[in-house]
Amino acid sequence: MSSNSLMIRDFPQDERPRERFIQNGPQSLSNHELIAILLRTGTKDESVLQLSNRLLTNFEGLRLLKSATLEEITEIKGIGQAKAIQILAAVEIGRRIANLNYNERYVIRSPEDGANYVMNDMRFLSQEHFICLYLNTKNQVLHKQTIFIGSLNASIVHPREVFREALKRSAASIICLHNHPSGDPTPSREDIEVTKRLVECGKMLGIEVLDHLIIGENKFVSLKEKGYV
Repeated sequence: MSSNSLMIRDFPQDERPRERFIQNGPQSLSNHELIAILLRTGTKDESVLQLSNRLLTNFEGLRLLKSATLEEITEIKGIGQAKAIQILAAVEIGRRIANLNYNERYVIRSPEDGANYVMNDMRFLSQEHFICLYLNTKNQVLHKQTIFIGSLNASIVHPREVFREALKRSAASIICLHNHPSGDPTPSREDIEVTKRLVECGKMLGIEVLDHLIIGENKFVSLKEKGYV
């Protein structure tokens, strides 16, 4: 490490993120200050706070940083592999904490419950993902399965792929979900056609399709509430 690198300890005490973290809690720090704590040091040309701010600017904030790769982060001047790994490790810990409840038997009692179960993972996806949740008789989630990735239409969503996993898991019912990368969850004609097809197939198999949820940017639409299920 260069002796000219600017570290957090080089700042006045009331400007040091660590001291403010201790005194006022992590919620008092900005995103770039939290990143600065992870980075620890800057470069000979800029402070660690400047480096962390540039990192966030490059990824347009936490939104894109959440999905950044090791290679993408190390392309930023001043951030080597060690720093990039620290950032990605913190992101992964946050993701695992957010999903802790999902590893228990999550109960879905409403469309909101279903949307909340997948919202953190699905709202940032750049492609459409069609996912099914397989439930037992108590509406507890037995399994989550990505059925396919790509534009939704009736010819691609094969009921056999959807219900094969339901039979394998002895599921009593299923909830279908897919995201709209545009952020607008308004259902399309294809969304409605796929839903009706799956509902009819479910009736024949004795496996109820409880809902089809379309996930947007922190919002969703329930096709059951729209009267299509």
